[in-house]
Amino acid sequence: QVQLVESGGGLVQAGGSLRLSCAVSRSLFSINIMGWYRQAPGKQRELVATITSLGYRDYADSVKGRFTISRDNAKKTVFLQMNSLEPDDTAVYRCNAKVQEYDYWGQGTQVTVSS
Repeated sequence: QVQLVESGGGLVQAGGSLRLSCAVSRSLFSINIMGWYRQAPGKQRELVATITSLGYRDYADSVKGRFTISRDNAKKTVFLQMNSLEPDDTAVYRCNAKVQEYDYWGQGTQVTVSS
């Protein structure tokens, strides 16, 4: 079992920044892949960024160069630094942990970007 708790969402103007945090209940080294997903109203869930247990990162094309995923193993926390935010980034952002064949999800945090 893995519990995930997100924080850091909010309302920000276009061009602004936010940093999301995902607190994880177990060692990050025991988790194959940590990721951030988002879902806007009326749209499908979208993968935003992932980071593996070895630290390899991957990003959706729409956020490359603007978002950075990172991890603090000692604090068992994964971060998503979001810069140059755009109104299209508005969504509920959820943290995901993949452990073997299992997926675990946080409850989500709302990010709203005003134009």
